[in-house]
Amino acid sequence: MTSATAAALAAAPVQIPVAEKRNIIAVASGKGGVGKTWFSITLAHALANSGRKALLFDGDLGLANVDVQLGATPRRDLASVIAGEATLAQVATPHSCGFDIIAGRSGSGGLANLAPGRLIELRAELGRFAQGYDWVVLDLGAGIERTVRLLTREARVCLVVTTDEPTSITDAYAYIKVTALERLASGIQIVVNMVSNVRDGERTYSTLLRACREFLKIEPPLAGIIRRDDRVKETIRRQVPLLMRSPTCEAADDVGTIARRIVTDLGTR
Repeated sequence: MTSATAAALAAAPVQIPVAEKRNIIAVASGKGGVGKTWFSITLAHALANSGRKALLFDGDLGLANVDVQLGATPRRDLASVIAGEATLAQVATPHSCGFDIIAGRSGSGGLANLAPGRLIELRAELGRFAQGYDWVVLDLGAGIERTVRLLTREARVCLVVTTDEPTSITDAYAYIKVTALERLASGIQIVVNMVSNVRDGERTYSTLLRACREFLKIEPPLAGIIRRDDRVKETIRRQVPLLMRSPTCEAADDVGTIARRIVTDLGTR
């Protein structure tokens, strides 16, 4: 494949019928350390608890850690699919919390540097496989790298996670800018994580919204605010999902609210 062909594949959208996109939720962030993977896990768990059939797909192809946070050891992971040794259906692993996971492989540079053509094939396979679920939560890598942008195209909605730190807000804006200008997702929504209280979360959202209005002429809605909760760190350290260990804590309640809004506003298949 020539470099010109690879560039064209990376830039060109693959036309996927709307019916095959409507149940995929991408979770993204402009930078690491904002709780994106924890949120993806907890969101998938909350959707499963609401009676929906949910899949958590680890789309961070370079620094995958969904399985680490869950304390899971899948027999096969995404690397087997990339190598042509298995299908997504064969590597999907049921978790005791009620949702399935497709794990990545942490630190695998080979996955992060997939050829554009192979990545597009993987994206198309995900679109087909997703039809067996009510919701698929796609945990993307941080940043705006090629792999992140290509996988974002598969989503019905993209939830951009930020915190109240200025660098996090700036990087979230950078991701939203690329996503909006390249029309990578049908909808963009904001999740403000790890704030002291709801008012601080609203201020953070307002700051990001002003930048989007002024420079991008868009108004991404607020998907929800998640309050800082020490039990989140504890569950990550213990490799136990928050909704299993502390299902009634503030952070759990906040993610549950976001899950209910998604089900209500976007509907199921």
